Amino acid sequence: MDSVERRETPDEGIKTIRFGIRLLIMVIFLGYIMIWVMMPTNTFWQHWLPDIQDKVNSTYFGQQGTNFLIYTFPILFVAVLGCIYLHLGEKEVGRSNGRIVLLTHYWRSFPFLNSTAKNSRLAQWRRPAFVKGPLGIVSWTGLFFLSTFIALLLWSFSAYIHSMFANITRQSATQMGEKVWEAKLESAGLMLGLLGNICLAFLFFPVTRSSSVMRVIGLTSESGVKYHIWLGHITMTLFTAHGFSYIIFWASTNQISEQKACLVSARILPCEAVELNFSKSPGLSYNPTSNMFINVPGISKLQWHPFTITSNNNTDQDRLSVVIKSTGSWSRLFYQQLSQPIPPDHLEVSVEGPYGPASTHFFRHDTLVLISGGSGITPFCSIIRELLFSASIRSCSTKQVLFIAAFKKSVDLAMLDVLVSDANYNITQFPLRIEAYVTREKELTSDDQKLFQTIWFKPSATDAPVSAILGSNSWLWLGAIISSSFLTFLLLIGIVTRYYIYPIDHNTNMRFSYAEKSVLNMLFGCVSVALAATTAFIWNKKQNAKEMIQIQNVDVPTPKGSPGPGSWLCNGERELESFPHESLFQNTKVHYGERPNFKKLLQECEGSSIGILVSGPKKMRQEVAAICSSSEADNLHFESISFSW
Repeated sequence: MDSVERRETPDEGIKTIRFGIRLLIMVIFLGYIMIWVMMPTNTFWQHWLPDIQDKVNSTYFGQQGTNFLIYTFPILFVAVLGCIYLHLGEKEVGRSNGRIVLLTHYWRSFPFLNSTAKNSRLAQWRRPAFVKGPLGIVSWTGLFFLSTFIALLLWSFSAYIHSMFANITRQSATQMGEKVWEAKLESAGLMLGLLGNICLAFLFFPVTRSSSVMRVIGLTSESGVKYHIWLGHITMTLFTAHGFSYIIFWASTNQISEQKACLVSARILPCEAVELNFSKSPGLSYNPTSNMFINVPGISKLQWHPFTITSNNNTDQDRLSVVIKSTGSWSRLFYQQLSQPIPPDHLEVSVEGPYGPASTHFFRHDTLVLISGGSGITPFCSIIRELLFSASIRSCSTKQVLFIAAFKKSVDLAMLDVLVSDANYNITQFPLRIEAYVTREKELTSDDQKLFQTIWFKPSATDAPVSAILGSNSWLWLGAIISSSFLTFLLLIGIVTRYYIYPIDHNTNMRFSYAEKSVLNMLFGCVSVALAATTAFIWNKKQNAKEMIQIQNVDVPTPKGSPGPGSWLCNGERELESFPHESLFQNTKVHYGERPNFKKLLQECEGSSIGILVSGPKKMRQEVAAICSSSEADNLHFESISFSW
């Protein structure tokens, strides 16, 4: 009897130790769950967390020591205890005369794992609760864990919302420049993100290979894949809702377009057109006929419209200008917003660009003919300014420049004012001739003699000069991005192919199909491009910050009118004393009540190479294109400039 008791003493000691470990694991795990349950409450944030931070804060870990203690240490400690627990279990199995069987007391410790205990209450939990449906075959145990986890999410969301919404009042929202529903939407979006973090905390537990935590509760990585999939779907749903909530919030509070351009002034023309002047970084360069996309959140947060840049990169180094003609619904609203009796003192505008040709190809022609209709004059503003700049620094290779402009009404003649900037150009020696046609009126009426108006805007702290995204040498940067992203792609795909795909299929395509490899190629391609482009963007953003012009909030008086009425052509004559650019309009002739005879005008041009640039209505472009395509016009070289096809 004594010898039997001596043989059973080690087994009883192992059982006691394993029971103590199992009890400790249960207490720690319940405490870990309790932390997640209490996290949405004020008790956690106002009492528990400050006390823990005071006790854990040290010179070695700092504030992150609290996160280690709360989120990392409990699970790692449970994993270590689980390893000891499982090791002692294997030791007990080895004592059973070398047979790989579990002892009776081990099965009694986990009766729900005993397949022979059919009459046990816990064994009933392993029976299927659902056989068909979106969740597949689900046992009552799995359904219980899923319901409990969803209950934790619902509790956390409701607790977060109750705590956050209690601090949102009409007064607090107004102080933040928001409405009450916008403030609540932002809080709800934040709470959805916090719920997603809860899912991430438990997402990879079910599929961790050789996990002692999963083995302690009787699950393997294979059986836990189902729970991992459930958590994955819940995580994606929460983070998608989190993203949509913030997109709606940013759109309603005008925060979608943050990188806002500094709009210095706006000049309102009598022909219901507006010239916008932006502050520009000196490092930004562009060629004539370039265009830029503009977004005005006050009119539409989603609409981006392209406009031709009228300023010149060489003569306007710190300014970038575009002209917007009131022709559509968006441009009409924009014009009305600026032309009201009391115009706004600040206007939020976002820009993208400039985009344009790589070279000034029009210099190769002996004679240049520019033909515009209506607002189609804007692309030629930058061309004429480039020609004027070239003539001022060297002898211009263009022998003659003919500008043919067709307008519907005489008030539209004001668009000729945007041909040159405020710089004092001396074009008396420049071979420029302007033929302006007013097709629907026979003379200039007194009602059309309106004042020009210039509006100066107050800059905002978030405004920045228009600058180059890829730097001044944008083409070199673009080439660097393309080459580096491709090299990164080759490196990634080469490593995966050599050390993962090839050892499995040996180039036989038996294990990895063409479709699977294509998915990897697309994935690595996106990663490579995003990595290279982001690196270049961040680098150039730092470089652009050095060139940014310091903007100060200075009250600038708004000129009421400049110049006065009658500042454009009147019956072919001009009041030169009221025009700031009189040297330009000395070479201008206005024709009322007639349309331009393009064939006659083009035949009068001389030169072995005549460049024809047309910007205007489709019918005008087609008419000029037909003339240039005839067999008699060997020296005419046609080019169309238009945003509509």
